[in-house]
Amino acid sequence: MDEPIKDKINEFITVWVRDPRIKKEDSWHSYVDYEICVHTNSMCFTKKTSCVRRRYREFAWLRQRLQDNAVLISLPEFPSKSPFFSANNGQHVEHRRQGLQEFLEKVLKINILLSDSRLHLFLQTQLDPTEIEACVSGSIESKELFRFKLRKHFILGAWKWQQ
Repeated sequence: MDEPIKDKINEFITVWVRDPRIKKEDSWHSYVDYEICVHTNSMCFTKKTSCVRRRYREFAWLRQRLQDNAVLISLPEFPSKSPFFSANNGQHVEHRRQGLQEFLEKVLKINILLSDSRLHLFLQTQLDPTEIEACVSGSIESKELFRFKLRKHFILGAWKWQQ
């Protein structure tokens, strides 16, 4: 009789939302983006380490797509958009950063959400939401765009591998 495997690998997924930066859109508008770093040994992920930068509205887009695809699941709390948010207020930025980190930590513990390719593309590529949607829909153009962006990052040396 076969014995059960005793040394089963304990999978982990660690995510950090850190390093908020103020970006100028134009002379009147600015926004904050955050670095998302993932370190994992989970078989769900093809890249074991990655870092990308995302802004709040991209997180909000991800939450909506996850909710659309998992209607029977109640998603974790998400920091609400506030008309009083100021990118120049360190407390506002830190409070939002903490909320976004807690959101991702909880999302990554929900197995059904780990099967959503949008989540993986959001966490591990520089594709924007429109490009992610195009890639998920399987359009040829998005795959070519994705390859182009990968080549560009490798050629320019901008692809960051974090440990």
